Amino acid sequence: MDRRAVLRLAGGGVLAVAAVGALTACTEESAPELPDPLLAQEESARADAANAQAAIATNPDKAAALQTIATQRGAHADALRTEIDRAIGVYGDGTTPSKRVAPPTPTVPVPPPAVSQLKASLGQAQRSAADLSIQLSGYRAGLLGSISAACATQAGVLLA
Repeated sequence: MDRRAVLRLAGGGVLAVAAVGALTACTEESAPELPDPLLAQEESARADAANAQAAIATNPDKAAALQTIATQRGAHADALRTEIDRAIGVYGDGTTPSKRVAPPTPTVPVPPPAVSQLKASLGQAQRSAADLSIQLSGYRAGLLGSISAACATQAGVLLA
């Protein structure tokens, strides 16, 4: 077997491997993408902000604390939305992919929640953010750690 035959055989082998890889990629069904784990955190933050704002009407003595909670939880929701959008990305023409999920619109409960209900909700949000921060890394883990600490402060100090 001469050198040219060996090179042709090797080249044909490389093409065969590439073709098999391409055919396999085309026939496999892609697994459905899981929703972003930050979506539930954003929804919780928006609900807490709406509940704190609504609770001001029935708790005027805690209006300053409730307004602070509403503002901070709204900022948490906005920061989470920014990170969710960043992870999805933006196309070159400035549009976002179709898999983008719109921010949730919280419903304001009637009657407004009691302060104890809001405190319980903040405690749940604190634990949820802390648990998720352990599973993630980088900026997302830091963001959730910060949110967890803020929720603990809101429930333990502002609503004490």
